[in-house]
Amino acid sequence: MKTVDSYNFAGKKALVRVDFNVPLDKEFNITDDTRIRATIPTVMKIVNDGGSAILMSHLGRPKGGPEEKYSLKHLLPALKEAFGREVKFADDCIGQSAEEKAASLQPGEILLLENLRFYKEEEKGDVAFAEKLSKLGDVWVNDAFGTAHRAHASTAVIGQFFTDRVCGYVMQAELDNAKKILEDADRPFTAIMGGAKISDKILIIEKLLDTVDNLIIGGGMTYTFTKAQGGQIGKSLLEADKQDLALDLLKKAEEKGVKIYMPVDNVCADDFSNDANRQTVETGLIPDGWEGLDIGPETIKLFTDVVLASKTILWNGPMGVFEFPNFAIGTNAIAEAVVKATEENGAFSLIGGGDSASAVNQAGYGDRVSYVSTGGGALLEYMEGKTLPGVAALEA
Repeated sequence: MKTVDSYNFAGKKALVRVDFNVPLDKEFNITDDTRIRATIPTVMKIVNDGGSAILMSHLGRPKGGPEEKYSLKHLLPALKEAFGREVKFADDCIGQSAEEKAASLQPGEILLLENLRFYKEEEKGDVAFAEKLSKLGDVWVNDAFGTAHRAHASTAVIGQFFTDRVCGYVMQAELDNAKKILEDADRPFTAIMGGAKISDKILIIEKLLDTVDNLIIGGGMTYTFTKAQGGQIGKSLLEADKQDLALDLLKKAEEKGVKIYMPVDNVCADDFSNDANRQTVETGLIPDGWEGLDIGPETIKLFTDVVLASKTILWNGPMGVFEFPNFAIGTNAIAEAVVKATEENGAFSLIGGGDSASAVNQAGYGDRVSYVSTGGGALLEYMEGKTLPGVAALEA
């Protein structure tokens, strides 16, 4: 696989697949620019070599054509600040306008193409669409790990039209850090799995049972485990058809000698809102009409002790409804524990994209852990042992 460091971009037009799928507020201000900042080293290597960079990305889920709220033009001020220079914009990603703007780019210049998903052919992995995109550059750089698990036109199919296919810095760092966790973890190795549903995490949990020493389970999925074990969960989140699966996972963990840590108390509310009435109860004793929205203080202490004793930590998924400040206490406490284990105890900590990355960044801890992944789904699929089309296209 060619890497950015091993390639000289002088005089080349690099067509770079980036992941600029960033959250925007109603005024189109970016609320988390992690993914943009992550691409700076790759883009600056290209322009500093004397090449030009043509950036292509998706944003959101447009319904089948251009939509103002999903236009990438809203990112231009942030990109100018990130790259320290004007960024040109093409109001389409294929066709005459895009081709002319790409052709006229001078060394050191950057062009941003309009949202790839304004064409349904992008997600369909359409070969003809990929070929049209390929006409814009001399070399293809894939730096969008967050979409590497999708066989889309710009993330995988396009590779066949280039002799030179280069792995960007983001992609390379994601793969290196995931491999470190999977193949070279110092022990004890603790995985923290949160989030709403067991069904989203079943494959990764089963895979991790072969490698971890400890598995901490938090978030909404814990209530399915609690219910399966005969506990009362009130109106908490429940995947009723996954109760047998939950018990099966616990049995497999026991057979493999993996220690499972589950909440011993929950903070529950009488409504799904930040301002709801709150009470802390033992796990399995949530009253009717109440729902668990966070882990309680005893659980925080239990989980923190496990994390602080760990040398490798993988964290994917929050401990509660961290979007509500009153129910973000558990998630923030685990973030603090992971930071302390990293900074004071020398642990290697990988935050696994998605909500966990948002939670860590919102708490201001993003630069105090070993690595924050930009790709939630892609990271999970890679760790499940699946082939990622976006990575395979670089290796072909």
